[in-house]
Amino acid sequence: MGVFSHSSFDSHERIIFCHDPKTSLRAIIGIHNTNLGNALGGTRFWPYASETLALKDALRLSKGMSYKAAISGLQLGGGKAVIIGDPKKIKTPELMHSFAKKIEELKGRFITGEDVGTTIQDMVEMKKHTAHVRGAFENMDPSIMTSEGVFAGIKAALIFRNGSDSLKGIHVAIQGVGSVGRKVGKLLYDAGAKLTISDIYTSHIEESLKLFKADVVDANSIYDVDADIFAPCALGGIINDDTLPHLKFNIIAGSANNQLASRRHGRDLMKKGILYAPDYAINAGGLISVSSEGEHYNHEQVLSQVHNIKNILLDIFNEAKTSKLPTSVVSDHIAERRFLKSS
Repeated sequence: MGVFSHSSFDSHERIIFCHDPKTSLRAIIGIHNTNLGNALGGTRFWPYASETLALKDALRLSKGMSYKAAISGLQLGGGKAVIIGDPKKIKTPELMHSFAKKIEELKGRFITGEDVGTTIQDMVEMKKHTAHVRGAFENMDPSIMTSEGVFAGIKAALIFRNGSDSLKGIHVAIQGVGSVGRKVGKLLYDAGAKLTISDIYTSHIEESLKLFKADVVDANSIYDVDADIFAPCALGGIINDDTLPHLKFNIIAGSANNQLASRRHGRDLMKKGILYAPDYAINAGGLISVSSEGEHYNHEQVLSQVHNIKNILLDIFNEAKTSKLPTSVVSDHIAERRFLKSS
């Protein structure tokens, strides 16, 4: 399959393939839409099984950033980068420097930050070779605001479904307790929720259990947990033909990107009576935070914007109820009206 005929191409403005044999750099940058402003999106470092899968991920993530920025009311476009390889084996300062130089060549059309497999320290290294990096400061951990936004979004779903945002006695199954999932778990636990967690990394489970009490299940069993809320906080594509028959949750609300393997799965969730918080709306806290980075950064103002995710989701839920459309479709329509109108 060619790039332009790729199922995830969706009129991307630009796709850049980056290679540097000296540092083993193999990367793909996707710039989906810049009608609202320059593209901002993280750099994911992942051992993809194939270059085809890496391209698919870059395109899907890049497109998602266009929708995330638009639904959040930000004057930003959507983009994303992926570096192919195991970060534990091939990531070096030299590789990150090489990638930074590729970004610098784009002259600000694409601005990046940390994502899965990259860290604040990686951004610090990249900052030595490009000005177009966000989150290169220890006090700018985007996972903090992402988790705050997810927590606000879960409250919105509870208000819509139960008429109250109380979490006392609410059972939440969290898939993935890494940087964001662990923080979401702590917020939920402190609010009185009962938790069940899973993660492919034992260290993540151990760190989480130091912060809160939770039952632990293996990665494949999380879909069968009889909980009120499912919070996917790992990788995407987890709502698919194989997992859907297992889902008994009332609400799905988590930080993972591209949770729906296909657009039709949003309709499938609606048919099952499951309220779905569209991923790019509920997980926008990190983007909101890094987009405000700079000498005039106002923590309280940013936190207020992040907490407004609750209102954004309530609007989506109410419009979906009125229109009898899946929440995922309604959210797409709202975002598209914003970033396509500016073209």
